[in-house]
This record gives sequence, structure tokens and C-alpha cells, in this order.
Amino acid sequence: MIPFRPALWLPGPNLQTLWAGLVRKRPHIMTRRERLELPDGDFIDLDWADAGLDETSPLVIVVHGLEGSIRSRYAAGIMKTLHALGIRTVLMNLRGCSGEPNRLARRYHSGDTGDLAYLVDWVRARQPDAELGAVGYSLGGNVLLKWLGETGSDNPLTTAVAVSVPFQLKRSSQRLGHGLSRLYERVLLRSLKRSIEEKLARFELPLDAGELANISSMYEFDDRVTAPLHGFQDAEEYYERASSRQFLGSIQTPTLILHAEDDPFMYPDVAPTTGELSPQVQLELSRHGGHVGFVSGPPWAPRYWLDQRISLWLTERLGSTQADASIASGQ
Repeated sequence: MIPFRPALWLPGPNLQTLWAGLVRKRPHIMTRRERLELPDGDFIDLDWADAGLDETSPLVIVVHGLEGSIRSRYAAGIMKTLHALGIRTVLMNLRGCSGEPNRLARRYHSGDTGDLAYLVDWVRARQPDAELGAVGYSLGGNVLLKWLGETGSDNPLTTAVAVSVPFQLKRSSQRLGHGLSRLYERVLLRSLKRSIEEKLARFELPLDAGELANISSMYEFDDRVTAPLHGFQDAEEYYERASSRQFLGSIQTPTLILHAEDDPFMYPDVAPTTGELSPQVQLELSRHGGHVGFVSGPPWAPRYWLDQRISLWLTERLGSTQADASIASGQ
């Protein structure tokens, strides 16, 4: 295990979170896009980072967080790091997140494991000889862990990593409504509302533009939009059924969970106890790190610890064309 030591010049969870999400220079990684048609008539776009690597080399599926995409710095960072280690990656842009609206009224949500399962089956059919892993961040980590628990010993992945997961969605929603975390909530709501505004012109939704504009919390958005669009009675049912914490004891795939106790997107008690984890799950809980932050090193050469820790875990279990995963700089 590589211990995380937070940068002294980024004290506190908010500076860690904001630096990694907004200030970090976006790593440049060459990708190619492919569209995957889904059984219900919708699609997801895939961004592959596989230049110079053949189809027998390991492949890691990356699942981004709420309103993320290939533009997310953490996504480009891990994809570039793993590519340097001889591991191919493919980013799964969740429905409507690739820069083009999806075709249906529905989008994606924290408990929707169907698209991930379909992607994995599609990849296995095309590339049966490649070992598969997955990395999920925040909402994407919740989706990944829930799917791993749902499938148990039938899951086809060799290994997985989940980062900054909102294990209990209701508690996470409550946290976003308090203190400085309200700033994150406002940014996320603004993005979510823009997506729904586009849909209002094409579909009959359970609310109109005026009602959408008046939504002021993540809980209210999930109650008025997310739940009815995806078959849930209300936010309470959505949170109860979609949270990943209840599935952790059923995971049979070697899985690493990275989490910070000071994550501003959730209360500390959202994280699971060791007694809730399957023997195949390793939880590494840091006192500091923020939400998908974990920045260390000096200000003139910041290091992104998540890229290092994730790549070490994956190369130990998937192998790579490089002899030593320590070459991953995390920068």
C-alpha cells in the first residue's frame, strides 16, 4: 500500500477537491470514439485509449462520476497512466454525457448497472482473450460496486477499483445540502438542469420548465426528475434501491475501494465498516483527500496519488507490458 500524504499547501477537503477537479492540468491522451448501440434504442459513446496496444493486452473500463465525461481530469489522468503501463482503457460516457443528447427521455442514475453489464458482455464477445478490469469514480463507483455485488461469483471482471463512492445516496444528498458543500450541489444542479431543459423540448416529462427552475436541492431533483424518469416511486425508493453499500458483502471480484473521511460530498458515516465488506474487498480509508482529490507533492510538481495507487493495484492483478508499475508518476 502506498500511503496518501496530502499536500501541505492544499489543506482541507475543499482545496483538495477543487484543485484536482478544476486546477489540475488536463492530461493529454489520444483517444478514439466509438458508439455502442443499446438494446432499448439508445446509445452510449466510448472513448478508447489503446493506440499501439493489441487486443490481447488488458483492458480497463473507466466509469465517470455525476455529469463527468472524457473531459474529466481524473478520467484522462488514469487513462494516460495505464496506457503508459501497457494497459488499454475505454471510458464509458454515461447516457447523455458525451456531448450529444441521448435519444430517450431517461438518462443515467447511480444504480443503473444495465449499461455497464451490456458493455462488458459486448467487449468480451469482441475480445475474449483480454483480461478485464474497471475503475469507477463517485457515481460511477457506486454503479460499479452495485453491479459487482449483484453478479457475485458470476462477474466477469478480474479486478476493480472504486473511488470516492456515495455508498448511501440519501446521506450523500443530505450532505450536499449543508455548509460549503452547497457550492458543489449548485454546480451539479446547474448541469443537470441544462440536460433536462433540452429534453423538455423533445419529451413529455413529469414537470415543466418553471418547476424545473424552482428545484433547489439534489434531493428535490432526484424526487422530481431522477426517480420518475427511471421507474422509482420517489427519491426515497431510488436512494434505497440504488445505494451500493448493501451490495458490498456479495462482491466476489478482488476490489479496492479508496475513500477519504473528509469527503465534502458525504458524511463520514457513509463509508462502510469492515464487517460489511466481502473478503474480496479491500477498503483503504484516508483521513484526508477530499472528493476524488488526493493531491500530494509540492506546488510546482503536484502528484495525483489516485493514479499511482489505482495503477499499482491493477498492474499487480492484470499484468502489463511494463516490468514495474512504479514508473507511473501520477502527474
